[in-house]
Amino acid sequence: MSPLFRKSTKIDSRDKELKLFLKNILRCKPKNISIYKLAMVHKSYFIKGKKGFKMNNERLEFLGDAVLSAIVADYLFRKYPYQGEGFLTEMRSKIVSRASLNKLAHKIGLTQHIQYSKEGGQFLSMDGDAFEAIVGAIYLDKGYNFAYKVITKRIFSLYLDIDSLEKSEWNFKSKLIDWGQKTKNKVSYQAIEVTENSHRKQYKAQVFINEKPQETAIDFSIKAAEQLASEKTYKKLIEQNIITDEQENRT
Repeated sequence: MSPLFRKSTKIDSRDKELKLFLKNILRCKPKNISIYKLAMVHKSYFIKGKKGFKMNNERLEFLGDAVLSAIVADYLFRKYPYQGEGFLTEMRSKIVSRASLNKLAHKIGLTQHIQYSKEGGQFLSMDGDAFEAIVGAIYLDKGYNFAYKVITKRIFSLYLDIDSLEKSEWNFKSKLIDWGQKTKNKVSYQAIEVTENSHRKQYKAQVFINEKPQETAIDFSIKAAEQLASEKTYKKLIEQNIITDEQENRT
């Protein structure tokens, strides 16, 4: 075990609440609560580790992202034995999208345990980041098999409506571009901002229609950010009756 994750001897009310959450929601009795505590520390906040080193959940988020991707791929491979790569890839994208992970974090009550600076503004991906970090913590503390069981049996089976997700629209970028081609409206995209932290970049993408700026979105890949921005733009155009029901049914 890394010296950064030495077992804590000091127990406070926050530790007790976090332990209760892990026990009730994840059915997980932690070997080392310190890892899970760190998973709840947003980058706008920090705790001091050995020799005054400032620590937050970014490294655990990085690890959890990789572990969760493997778990979801494993889960989908078993659940859909006759589906092809394209379907599996799209379903994995839906499950691990920032919007989906944010919702899961809210549903399981993870959000209330996150430590963050309220003066740091709005953190759109904070909940999903913490979800990935807690996956990384479970993996470090209990191993892959236990993490797989917790994520699929405790979270996916109880809090993820996989059937609705399967039927939900995902490729709004394609729908928006198709609409643009059929109605002679030029749809384009631009990465307007890149934020870099200790382990990966976040991209802010914006949709343009006939060179006029539309909706924006942020995610960890340009493609995902464009998809989210496309969804927001497409739904706004429907609300404004720019895209009609007849046009919607054609796309």
